Amino acid sequence: MAGRVSICFLFVFSLSLLVFQISADESADAKEFVLTLDHSNFSDTVSKHNFIVVEFYAPWCGHCKKLAPEYEKAASILSSHDTPLVLAKVDANEEKNRDLASEYDVRGFPTIKILRNGGKNVQEYKGPREADGIVDYLKKQSGPASTEIKSVDDASAFIDENKVVIIGVFPKFAGEEYDNFTALAEKLRSDYDFGHTLDAKHLPRGESSVTGPIVRLLKPFDELFVDSQDFHGEALEKFVEESSVPVVTVFNNEPSNHPFVSKFFNSPNAKAMLFINFTAEGAESFKSKYREAAEQYRQQGVSFLVGDVESSQGAFQYFGLKEDQVPLIIIQHNDGKKFFKPNLEPDHLPTWLKAYKEGNVAPYVKSEPIPEANNEAVKVVVGDSLQDIVFNSGKNVLLEFYAPWCGHCKQLAPILEEVAISYQSDADVIIAKLDATANDIPSETFDVQGYPTVYFRSASGKISQYDGGRTKEDIIEFIEKNRDKPAQEEQGKDEL
Repeated sequence: MAGRVSICFLFVFSLSLLVFQISADESADAKEFVLTLDHSNFSDTVSKHNFIVVEFYAPWCGHCKKLAPEYEKAASILSSHDTPLVLAKVDANEEKNRDLASEYDVRGFPTIKILRNGGKNVQEYKGPREADGIVDYLKKQSGPASTEIKSVDDASAFIDENKVVIIGVFPKFAGEEYDNFTALAEKLRSDYDFGHTLDAKHLPRGESSVTGPIVRLLKPFDELFVDSQDFHGEALEKFVEESSVPVVTVFNNEPSNHPFVSKFFNSPNAKAMLFINFTAEGAESFKSKYREAAEQYRQQGVSFLVGDVESSQGAFQYFGLKEDQVPLIIIQHNDGKKFFKPNLEPDHLPTWLKAYKEGNVAPYVKSEPIPEANNEAVKVVVGDSLQDIVFNSGKNVLLEFYAPWCGHCKQLAPILEEVAISYQSDADVIIAKLDATANDIPSETFDVQGYPTVYFRSASGKISQYDGGRTKEDIIEFIEKNRDKPAQEEQGKDEL
């Protein structure tokens, strides 16, 4: 009997150990390496770290959902780094975190920021969105801002032929010039790769006998490299920023061109965009004439891009262009004004640009036809009816700016339909939508950076952007909170 009890006890004990081990393994697997922050613990947590990465996300965002497992995997790997690196996340969709998101200029999801020195320095994350790429990028970002180059092999390993690289050549790693260079490297490290060396002979391109101090900027376009000896702070930064922009940015399917395209669209300049068929006869001649014009006008506040029609479908959808209008040029100002010339002949390009610069080209205003019947629950607004429906109707108007190809807009459509049906018996509320790819919108009033963008204008004229949840209840709650009540209803309240 005792033997049976012992055997039974051993079996149960062994089973308990097995269950304990399984539970421990599951617990380890369930551990989250990404810190969850909110308005209550954000400042305290950030202040304790010299380097922390924060993702601002929204639970309904498809891109955020796709990033989540990669971000978690990267956090797990980086937690075992020689100096552990911390990744965190903030639900920017929660109302209590809205001020936090606004403080860090979060305009879309996901937005990732690198915070250094307890949050005193903030930089955009501009790296990959898959785990291994995140890890490599953050390891580099957490190290020195500039890499020392001691040999030709070091230079070969450091310099990427498809990227802009800035290298300082110094007689010694000390002095005002070196300090200014390293300060700029720290400031712009998320945009460029910086290196420093004592010997220019290690570097490709250019005169190798210079002793410095000198800055050599290597790039995969135009003259391939350019040097400067002006180490004053503002002048050095201006040299880097201006020299790292192509005379004409190329928009095609080459991934190596994407950073330069992003830089083009982030420029404060007017943006001239020529769209042609790169494989068509005469394409090279067209590009040549366009480059001549770019060299003439680039110092006059205009940036230039040439796009291959095959790779530019997103741009065509955004601007509402058609392929049968190619070759075409469109110039967009930051105030929303556009100037447009379709079916352009190469020889006419200089003449048209000259007329544009002299103010002899009328702005292009885009609008769909006003719909004859507009009886759906969600009203259709076009460029020519925007003023009457939104500004002059005296109603409370919730207006969605959407793109027909936008997946998020398609998901929101039936929800807006439900909201509109809820207000069908309320004559003081209009739920409306505007195809922002087919109609111009007043940028001085509405800041539409992506789709869908939703604004609310009260009957008294107060305009606010909606950035709340994507449910019927969330949207109705927002409308009720921000709407103006009918005059007779307010009067009834006063009489009571």
